[in-house]
This record gives sequence, C-alpha cells and structure tokens, in this order.
Amino acid sequence: MVSRVIRAHRRRAAVLLATLALAVAAPAAAKHFDAWGLAVPETGINVPAPVNDGCPIESPDGRSLFIASNRAGTLGGNDIWVATRPNESAPWSEPVNLGAPINSTANDFCPTPLEGGWLLFVSERTGPDTCNAGPGSGDIYLARHNPAHGWSTPVHLGCDADGTGPNFPGGEFGPSLVRTAQGTYLYFSSFGYGADMDIYAARMRPDGSFEAAHPVAELNSVGTADFMPNVSRNGLEIVFNSNRPAADAQGGQDIYTATRSSTADPWSMPINLGPNVNTAGNETRASLSGDGHRLHFGRDGDVQVSTRATATGG
Repeated sequence: MVSRVIRAHRRRAAVLLATLALAVAAPAAAKHFDAWGLAVPETGINVPAPVNDGCPIESPDGRSLFIASNRAGTLGGNDIWVATRPNESAPWSEPVNLGAPINSTANDFCPTPLEGGWLLFVSERTGPDTCNAGPGSGDIYLARHNPAHGWSTPVHLGCDADGTGPNFPGGEFGPSLVRTAQGTYLYFSSFGYGADMDIYAARMRPDGSFEAAHPVAELNSVGTADFMPNVSRNGLEIVFNSNRPAADAQGGQDIYTATRSSTADPWSMPINLGPNVNTAGNETRASLSGDGHRLHFGRDGDVQVSTRATATGG
C-alpha cells in the first residue's frame, strides 16, 4: 500500500514538474552591473532577537518577498512567510504566514518562488515519500498557488537513491531552477552521500523528473560547507554562501559569486563579495532579484539587502 502511495505521489510530481518546465522564464539578456552597495537591514521585515529571519528571496516580478522565520505564529519551528508590495518603489507589507499545507509542524524553509505561482521549498516533514525525514534532513517540495483555491498540496520531488528525484538522505537547501539553452536545471546544496555540504545541479527530463544530481565541481571547496545557491534569471551569475578559507574572507559564512560567459561554460572561480556584503558574522542564503539589482540574504537572524545599478553602457 505504501509503495503504491509513493508511486502515485511521484507520478503527480512528474506531471506538475513537466507543466512547470513550460512556465520557467526564458533567459534574460546579459547585463553588466556596478559593484554591490553597502547592505542594510530590509525595512519592515525583521523581528528583534531571539527571532531568526532568513532565507529571503523575491518573486520574479519583485512584488513579493518570501522568508523563513520562527517568529510568533509559526505552525512549528521555521515557517515560510511572505511580504508584498504593489510595486518595486513601495514598502513591504508585514510578512504573513503561508499556513498549511505549505507550512507544517516541522521546519519549512528555503522558499523559491517561480513564474506562474509555483513555489519550491525545503521541509523536514515526515511522510512515506521522504528520503530521510527529520531535523537536518529536509527534502525539496513543489506547490502552486491558485488565487481562488489557495496552495496545492506540496509534492515531494523524489529521491536520488531510487532514481526518481534530486533529494539525498542528507538535508537539501536553497533550490534554484533556471532555464538554459542546454535544458532546465535545478541547483541546490546537499550533503549528498558525503561529509561536506556541496552545491549540486540536476537536469530536468522532458517528463518533469530529474536526472541524477552531480556536484558542481568548480563551485565547491574541499572540506568546507558550500550552501544555498541561487542562479540569476539568465543563468550567467550565481551566489551562494561558504565558510571556505580565503584571504578575503570576512569571517563565518560569507556570500560568494561566480559568473560564466554562456550557460554552456563552466563557472568562474568564486569570489568573495567583500565588506559591503560580508561581515565577521554569518551571511547566508543570498538571492538575486529578477532584474539583478537587489541581493537579499540573511545575517545573524535578520534579512539584509544590497543594491547595485546597471553599469553605464551595460
């Protein structure tokens, strides 16, 4: 009976993902930007300690900001919340809990909103289709919002062990879906079957399932934790956090970036974003806005934002 339930869930996931693949935004044209400005706390989003606010990411249209938080009103542990605004010049509303079925009594975090009301996120909830549920063993799920009916029941993306999806027995973090000329790829970080947190990528098949995920070698540093990748809309820029030793490391987890000339090329050597973004504290789960002008990330329990302008002639 359990195996039939799991197979039914996996078939539903494949159908949803095949539909999602058609809705993923086409790559935007390459743009050139100035350096990131000094990061500041995002206005109207953070709650004072001991609350932890993090995992910030904008919706593709820049009108919603999703976060994970353990503030009062959660269903359990970390929940996913969203703030909204009518346009990019307006202030954010007070964040609202997404409620069930997105949030559960377990930790729910790393939201990734996509075109068409889709949402990828990570959850430690239990269930027959999980790869190894429990604290520190979150899997990636997919759901969709219907304005008339609310959120659909989240669907588990399947397990690497049985060839049905990208999830490993260890925890996954920071899903990021990007469409390229070479196909649609899911980037995320995971322990995989090893001891270190590394960045992985899995190619989506035409039916919506995923090929086996592989470490992105040029982004990972041996013996360190490389977390929560987020890829730009055009697939040419990536940000993530790492505690790798480096001459320019600011301390703790820092935000790094890498670029490439085309989506067929390997990523460049990651570079530290420097003191305008990183501090002696821990900077985590950076994400790029759809237009590339804003960088949101967490720092020691608060959501921060840095901005940059389009370079002259870019």
